[in-house]
Amino acid sequence: MKNRFISVTLACVLSASMFVSGSEKAIAAGDPVVEPGPPGNVEMLQQPLDEIDGVMQQGIADGYMAGSVFLTARAGTIVKQDAYGYAARYVDADYTEMENPVEMQTDTIFDLASITKVFTATAAMQLYEQGEFNLDDPVADYIPEFAQNGKADVTIRQLLTHTSGFPAWIPFYRTAETREEAYQQVFSTALEHEPGTHYGYSDLNMITVAAIIEEISGERLDQYINEHITEPLGMTDTMFNPPESLKMRTAATEYQPQTDRGIVWGEVHDENAWAMDGVAGHAGLFSTAQDLAVFAQMILNDGIYQGERILEAETVEIMETNEIPEFPGDAHSLAWELNQDWYMDDLSSPTTMGHTGFTGTSIVINPDKETVAILLTNAVHPTREAPSTNPIRREVAEKTAAAINAWSANTMTELVEDFAARDEFSNDQAARSLQIHLNAISHYEDRDLAEKVVKHMEGFNYLLDYQRMNEFISEEAYETLKTNADYLIGKWR
Repeated sequence: MKNRFISVTLACVLSASMFVSGSEKAIAAGDPVVEPGPPGNVEMLQQPLDEIDGVMQQGIADGYMAGSVFLTARAGTIVKQDAYGYAARYVDADYTEMENPVEMQTDTIFDLASITKVFTATAAMQLYEQGEFNLDDPVADYIPEFAQNGKADVTIRQLLTHTSGFPAWIPFYRTAETREEAYQQVFSTALEHEPGTHYGYSDLNMITVAAIIEEISGERLDQYINEHITEPLGMTDTMFNPPESLKMRTAATEYQPQTDRGIVWGEVHDENAWAMDGVAGHAGLFSTAQDLAVFAQMILNDGIYQGERILEAETVEIMETNEIPEFPGDAHSLAWELNQDWYMDDLSSPTTMGHTGFTGTSIVINPDKETVAILLTNAVHPTREAPSTNPIRREVAEKTAAAINAWSANTMTELVEDFAARDEFSNDQAARSLQIHLNAISHYEDRDLAEKVVKHMEGFNYLLDYQRMNEFISEEAYETLKTNADYLIGKWR
């Protein structure tokens, strides 16, 4: 991964941003550190970011979640970090309100659910860097009992890319009395598909990866992740099994009569992770938006943060590369989901990494834009029957992307290029005419001629309308460019 954004400190201002011309968007000087700053410092518009507040408030009103925290950062600069609604509000699945509901805070600690998988994969890749295993080694070389029921040929790479053939999950929490019993039930589970022939997202894959980590390192997963990832990064609010003293800072999740736990609050929501003493490769990690931003910035910094090397740059590059192109639509690296517009929306690209969690969490990292978008919600509070948060995830990603794309005519030109590469125009001339128009507007921007910028952007909108009316441009590209054009007009008006 190549960092492309450069921030330089000038004598007369706190910070400023310097972009290079052409398709290379920016080049980073040094390794950015996560800290708050104005959107303009990293060439982002304020208006689309402000509109995220309404999205969140409406999502709470419509019952998507009880509360949420949203954070977005570019080149290490946190341009928005806000809390909404309640961290804990209900005492049962009938939405009976607590006597003293707990309001959401920006430092609320969330059950990350399946985002845990990314940390498990990162731990595994550290051991891979050390030569402790090869990706195409059979799992059974490290866990002999895993070979039963036709799994002798399953490789570590297939676990990490969800192509092992495992079923999505098994409810071992109902029968396993110890963590070791849970592992043995996973190891004895038969495959549903031949290894390597099918993409099937499965918790059992990452539970098994955790077992390999523990076998090689001699440490339980929580100890390993703390010692080798979160502690070096200073992620002090990231942990498995938060202590009772932090309960009031954690977001409550589901009312679970099936586990006889009532409202799950301060301990892991996932039943199988709960059965594994709260420490599992697929779920169990808790964290804050701020801590996740630090982890994401480490990825954007090619594996290093404030002098702490967590991964080698070559490993980070591997982790943003699609390992399974034979399964279109299911792009996946050795750690991350890639290019999934169903929740990444306009931040999606071939190298955009991300993951979601069942509790209502998600993280998106776009290396080209050096941008991170983190949405943490307690969508399962008090019940998992609430509507999916995917529409909220998409909308906040779209507005985050708009804050970047609508910054200038130059950035909009790059957006047109992206749409052209995705065949969103019926012919090359349609894209070229938009680019010519934007190049002229860029000239006026450089000279601070606001009236001319507004006038010609309005002309750009007319051209968009013409192209859409004649079906020269897709509806998606039209809507995005139209929205961004309006943002840019608002900036200069």
